Amino acid sequence: MATASDLEMRSPRREALAGARDIIPLVVGAIPFGIIFGTLAQGSGLSFGATLGMSAFVFAGSSQFIALGLLAAGSTLPLIVLTTVVVNLRHMLYAASLLPYVQEASQRWKAVIGFLLTDETFVVTIRRYMQPDPSPHKHWYYLGAAVTMYGNWILCTWLGLTVGQLIPNAAAWGLDFAMVATFIGMIMPYATTRPMVGAIAVAGLVAVLANGLPHKLGLMVAAIAGVAAGFWLETQLIPRSKPRE
Repeated sequence: MATASDLEMRSPRREALAGARDIIPLVVGAIPFGIIFGTLAQGSGLSFGATLGMSAFVFAGSSQFIALGLLAAGSTLPLIVLTTVVVNLRHMLYAASLLPYVQEASQRWKAVIGFLLTDETFVVTIRRYMQPDPSPHKHWYYLGAAVTMYGNWILCTWLGLTVGQLIPNAAAWGLDFAMVATFIGMIMPYATTRPMVGAIAVAGLVAVLANGLPHKLGLMVAAIAGVAAGFWLETQLIPRSKPRE
């Protein structure tokens, strides 16, 4: 039976603070990415307000950068929307993983979770959801982590629009590699089983080989290939029960 102390440790406030704390290393990795986005946005034809609005309402770094490139190239709005949707299809995989843990949540909570879902938030919060303790406030952990990342992204966009404009040729500094390093750090803790390692290896290889596909379709192809490889390895490694004699 849970004690009063246990219930206090699982309070919404403590869960939210723990989520905000645990996502800080990934927030640090996203800082250069957000500043570079803000720095490049106005040069691609977006106004100050439109740039902040994109970060506030789209809140998807990779899609926002792709949209900037398409805007600068004079692409049509339907093509920009279609391309960004395809790039963000990986979030469907995240949503499928979260579904067993949030299906009993209210529609309001589901809307918040869906809107704030990012790669970093998923990686941090899925571990909390998978922990066996009976805390009824794990959604607050998600909220703490997600809001911290959300606030950081908007702040860094603003810094890019203001301070970033004073840095000459900031995009050529290679600061965006911080996001690559962050993704590697997000993935490696999960490389503990053969199916996980196989999925990561196949996805990485396919991402390189399919890099030239239009509209960043290579990302989705790599994700599907990684999932298929992991599933195949997992089914092959499950011990088969011996038939009865």
